[in-house]
Amino acid sequence: MEHRLQLLGPRTLRVATGTALCLTISFALDLSVPVIAPVFAVFLLATQNRPLSFKAGVAFALIVALTTGSGLLLVPLLRHYAFAGVMVVGLMLFLAFRYGLRGGNNLVSTFLVAGLTMISAAGTTDFQSAVTVVGALVKGLVLAVLVARLTHMLFPEPVSTGPQPAAQAMPNGQAARIALRAALVVMPAYLLAIADPASYMPIIMKSVSLGRQSCTTTARSAARDLIGSTLLGGLLAIVFWLALRLFVDLWMLFLWMLLFGLLVGRKLYRISITRYSPGFWLNSLVTMIILLGQSVQDSAAGKDVYTAFAVRMGLFVAVTVYACLMLLIFERSHRAR
Repeated sequence: MEHRLQLLGPRTLRVATGTALCLTISFALDLSVPVIAPVFAVFLLATQNRPLSFKAGVAFALIVALTTGSGLLLVPLLRHYAFAGVMVVGLMLFLAFRYGLRGGNNLVSTFLVAGLTMISAAGTTDFQSAVTVVGALVKGLVLAVLVARLTHMLFPEPVSTGPQPAAQAMPNGQAARIALRAALVVMPAYLLAIADPASYMPIIMKSVSLGRQSCTTTARSAARDLIGSTLLGGLLAIVFWLALRLFVDLWMLFLWMLLFGLLVGRKLYRISITRYSPGFWLNSLVTMIILLGQSVQDSAAGKDVYTAFAVRMGLFVAVTVYACLMLLIFERSHRAR
């Protein structure tokens, strides 16, 4: 048994167990946006090899709640002065991405981008919807932090492993260029969500993941990393859904998520060597969680799951192709200069 655990690795076990727990608990508690907690857990566990202390976790949740709650202040501006509001959101996205690239906490940067876009988009049709999204983000983040701490207790890092090295700050010019590119990747999905927040909220989460990934992906590998991971995530979601239909139960949801998390985690941490980058596998796992979670919600609401999945997958691919074009355009422009 111990030998098998060593083959999987504590980080793989943490990501798989933490993601499965967050997904299952979110649906068990009937959270308004159940995919937020597992997506946050993936980012939290994949980027940190030490658990957040209780005080740091509470402070982290409060900071994100206060800063993302500022998206509520943009709602009146977006309603009455739409163009100016969109420009302000774009500027704030640029500053959030630039903060992470200049040596800031990448988790805070990612949560700021997600919260700012989701909250302000939801508030354009109904202010109460924006308040609900704020509550969903805070609940999802708190759940992800608590589950991450539990999984670190269950599968601790070896004593010889040092703390995660701090992210190196990019030069100011390079950070500004990549932050602008990432903000432009997110903006089209955000504009779609303003038109219909209920239908396009998953697209925002996908575009945030793409914006984060575009900060570390080169133009040469953009098609393989971005488009390939999106297609693989969709394929994994289909297989997961078909497997879950064999026996629909929360326990089976947990066990299947655990299995898929272990399979992807082995690739993510290079226990099973592949030619694809860790970002490829991380984006695949996030894409699968978003698509699967939305399909489960569509099924519970009595919607046509397969039609909704096909439309959503088509939008995911379109957003991903656009992200690749942004990377190629910026790379070509940079080389020309």
